Amino acid sequence: MFTRRNFAAATLIALAVPAFAQDQPVLVQSTTSTANSGLYDYLLPIFEDETGIGVDVVAVGTGQAIQNARNCDGDLLLVHAKPAEEQFVADRYGTERTDLMYNDFVIVGPASDPAGVAGMQDAQDALAQIAEKGAGFASRGDDSGTYKKEMSLWSGAGVDPTAGSGGWYRETGSGMGATLNTGIGMGAYVITDRATWISFGNKQDYEILVEGDGDLFNQYGVIPVSPEACPSVNADGAQVLADWLLSDEGQAAIAAYEVDGQQLFFPNAPERN
Repeated sequence: MFTRRNFAAATLIALAVPAFAQDQPVLVQSTTSTANSGLYDYLLPIFEDETGIGVDVVAVGTGQAIQNARNCDGDLLLVHAKPAEEQFVADRYGTERTDLMYNDFVIVGPASDPAGVAGMQDAQDALAQIAEKGAGFASRGDDSGTYKKEMSLWSGAGVDPTAGSGGWYRETGSGMGATLNTGIGMGAYVITDRATWISFGNKQDYEILVEGDGDLFNQYGVIPVSPEACPSVNADGAQVLADWLLSDEGQAAIAAYEVDGQQLFFPNAPERN
């Protein structure tokens, strides 16, 4: 397995770091799952030790992260809602969007499984069955990438869950960890990204009940904020960080990150010349 020292030595030759890029930290607007999983605590010291560039992370829902970047409050986006990311670039707030890594979403619930969805591999069918049974479901109810995925699955299932708002369907307006805690307290089902679930410490009797559906694929992208839209952006530092994350060394570092012996993210950046 690569060590931090291996990564630093290997990448030092590959990256050209302008001296002035070290003058201020890179501000990353990020989804909560990458932060809550501990990925940044693992990756960023490797990058910082090698380049001398500091990194600060604001971890919020993807929708809020994108809005913050549109407000020029950020140098780099790392989020997981591809259509919204592509719109961000189309609107010329970002220079380029590149696939970085992926994992998947899962539906978790109590071992008692009141809606009887355990083992189902069609997430839309599982949600339709939860709604039909009126079983509790806790939703983030925000503009996060997870919520966007959840709503697309409900739509595919032909169900409007907001009709049950305040009853079997509860919107927390909170991050993933808080929503999991709320769901567990209610005995409700929850959609979560797998990385957050693996890292989550309050599982109690909860289990992954639905997984393996291609519709649960969870792609992350990285986008430097455009200096044309935001003249004060740290474009040089952001580009160095993006290049490192997308490099062979950065991709290997992402793959090497594990919690309890489980890999949380799977790098899939396109090959670079």
